[in-house]
Amino acid sequence: MAGKALQGVKVIEVAQLVAGPYCAKLLADLGAEVVKIEEPLIGDEARRREPFLNGVPHPERSGLFLYLNTNKLGITLNMKADTGRGIFKELADWADILIEDNPPGVMKALGLDYKNLKATNPQLIMTSITPFGQTGPYRNYKAYPLNTFHAGGEPSMMLHMSSTPERAPIKGPGFMGEYDCGLSAATATLCALYARGMTGAGQYIDISKQESSIALERLENVLYPNRKKEETKAMINAAARGAGMVGGLMRCKDGYVVLAAMQETEWQGLVDLMGEPAWVNDERFKGESNRSLHAKEATSLVQEWMMDQTKEEVFRGGQERGVPVGAVNSPQDLVNSPQLKFRGFFVEVDHPETGNIMYPAAPYQFSKTPWAVERPAPLLGQHNEDIYGTLLGYTKQDMVRMRVNGAI
Repeated sequence: MAGKALQGVKVIEVAQLVAGPYCAKLLADLGAEVVKIEEPLIGDEARRREPFLNGVPHPERSGLFLYLNTNKLGITLNMKADTGRGIFKELADWADILIEDNPPGVMKALGLDYKNLKATNPQLIMTSITPFGQTGPYRNYKAYPLNTFHAGGEPSMMLHMSSTPERAPIKGPGFMGEYDCGLSAATATLCALYARGMTGAGQYIDISKQESSIALERLENVLYPNRKKEETKAMINAAARGAGMVGGLMRCKDGYVVLAAMQETEWQGLVDLMGEPAWVNDERFKGESNRSLHAKEATSLVQEWMMDQTKEEVFRGGQERGVPVGAVNSPQDLVNSPQLKFRGFFVEVDHPETGNIMYPAAPYQFSKTPWAVERPAPLLGQHNEDIYGTLLGYTKQDMVRMRVNGAI
C-alpha cells in the first residue's frame, strides 16, 4: 500500500469543537499521526453537539465529533495536574506539531507555552487558534462562532446580497467560519513544516478566527479602506443592472437555482428555454441596454416562469442552451449525485458505537498518496494504553495510579 503524504509526521491536538480539530483532521487525512488530547470524563465539547445518531444525545454518537476526528488516536489527560503537565511535555518532545485552542495565556500559566516547549524540542511547530489572536486589545475576549463570524464582516456581505437586507444580521450555515479558520491553520502549519524541512527549526503560529473570516471576503473587505464606502446591496444591484444581469437566487417548484443571464446570447438561450413567452417582446427587454435598465422587472417575470419548473429541468435546459445556471443542491441531492458516487466521495466508516454510517471523504484525490479512512473517531480515552504504555513506556500500574490521581 502506498504511503501517505504526511506519513511520519507526529501531531498533538488539544482543541475542541471545530476549528482546531478540523485543522488536525486535515493533517490526519494526509497521513499524519494525530493524538487528540481530551479532558478526562468530559471530553471535547463537540461530543455534546448535534446531530446525534437517531436523534438521541450520546457522547460517542455526535455526527459533528465523528466527522471531525476520523483518522486520529484519542487519549485523556488532565493538563492542570502536575503529572498531566509532565506527560504533556513528554508528548511535546515526541511531536512535530502541536495544535491548541486555549485562550491566550493559558498555556503559559501551565508552563506549556512555546518558549518552554521549544527549549527541549526546537523543531516543534506550535499552532494556536483563538478568536482574535494572541495580541491586541481583543486578545482576551471570549467568543462563540457567531461572534467571530460577525467580527470578520461576512454577514454584512450576505445581507447585501440577500433579498431582505433590512433583516437582522445572520451568520453562515453551521460552523462555516470555524471550518475556514481550521483550513487556514492547516495551510499555515504545512507551510511551517515545509520551512522546517529547509531550516531545521520549528516556529510558533498565531491564528485569529476573526482574520480567517475576513479572508472569506477578501475583495469586499479591501474596498472600504480604498473607497471609504461600503458595497451595499443597492450598489451591488446597481452594478448588476448596469451589466444587464437577469437572475440571482431563484425559486423553482422543488428548490432553487442560481441564474446569471448577462450577455445577449445568454438571454436568448433563456428565452428559448422559457418557450419564447410574449412578454419578452416588450421594448423594455429588447437589447442589453434596455434590459439592463429593467433587469428587476425581467427577473420578476422569469421568476414567475421558474415556479412551474423543477430545478433539474431549468439546470439541464439552461446548460444545453448556454445559459449560466446552476442548481442549489440539498444534502440529499449530494448524497445521490451520480458524479459524487462515481468519484466515491461519500464513504462508509464503521464505528463501534454507530456501526456503518456515511461520511464525506476528502476534496482531493492524490495519485501517489491516496486518501483513506484508517480509523474512525476515537472513543473517549480509547488509546490511553497505546500512547501511555507503548509510546511513553508507562506500566499498567503507573496508569492505574494516574487514573486514581485524576491525571488521565
